[in-house]
Amino acid sequence: MLVRVLLGTLLILSLLLAGPGWVIASGQVDLRARWAGADRSPAGLAPDPASTPEAVVQVYAARALAWRGAFGVHPWVAVKERGAERFTVYEVIGWRVYRGSSGVVVSARDPDGRWFGTAPTVIAELRGAEAEAAIPKIAAAAERYPYADQYRVWPGPNSNTFLAWIGREVPELRLDLPSTALGKDYLGAMPIARAPSGTGWQISLFGLFGVLVALEEGVEVNLLGMTFGLDPLDGALKLPGIGRVGLWSAEAKER
Repeated sequence: MLVRVLLGTLLILSLLLAGPGWVIASGQVDLRARWAGADRSPAGLAPDPASTPEAVVQVYAARALAWRGAFGVHPWVAVKERGAERFTVYEVIGWRVYRGSSGVVVSARDPDGRWFGTAPTVIAELRGAEAEAAIPKIAAAAERYPYADQYRVWPGPNSNTFLAWIGREVPELRLDLPSTALGKDYLGAMPIARAPSGTGWQISLFGLFGVLVALEEGVEVNLLGMTFGLDPLDGALKLPGIGRVGLWSAEAKER
C-alpha cells in the first residue's frame, strides 16, 4: 500500500513539474537574470496616449524573474482615461508587504514595460465607452483588495490573486488568466467564488485544490496550485508551466 502511495505521489509530481522543466530546458527563462539592471523598457504593446484619446484598459502578464518564470507569471492592469496623457498601472509587489507596506502599487510606469527582462503579453483589453465604464470599477476594486497586507509566492495570495480579484469585481473584462498565473485560485477561507472572468464558478481549498467551470476559461483543475484545463471555445489545453497549447483552433489565445 505504501509503495502505491509513493508511486502515485511521484507520478503526480512528475506531471506537475514536467511543464516547468520543459520551459527551463527550452531556454524560455533566464536562470541567471537579476533584479538589478534588468530591462524594463516598453514592449510596444500599449497605444500612444498622444494619438489615442479614447479610454483604454489593458491587462498584461509576463514571466516572473529567473526560475520563478518556469512556474508562473506576474500580471498587472494598465488604464488610461479618455483624454489622459499617460497610463496608470495597478499591480501587487511582494517585497512591499515584507517591508510592512501595502502590496498594492498604483504607479505611472510604462504600461507595457518588460518585467525585468521579460516581454509581456496582453491578455485582456477594453477601449472606448467600455473602458470608461470599467476604469473607476478597477480603481475601487484595487482599493478594496482584501489581501493588501499579505503575500505568499505559493499558493497565494500574490499578484495573480490580485488580478483574479479585479476580474471578479469587474466582470466586463472577461478576464481569462493563464494557467501560469499561480495564485489566481486562492480564495482565502471562502471555498466558492465566481471565476475571474465572471462567466462561471470555481471551488478552491486555499488555492491548493479546486475546480473551475466557466464559459470563458473552460474547465480547469487546480492541483497544488497548478492548473490543468481545457478551453473548448478557444481550442486549447492549459498546462502547468507551459500555458496554452492550441488544439483544433488556430486562433487559440496565447498566454
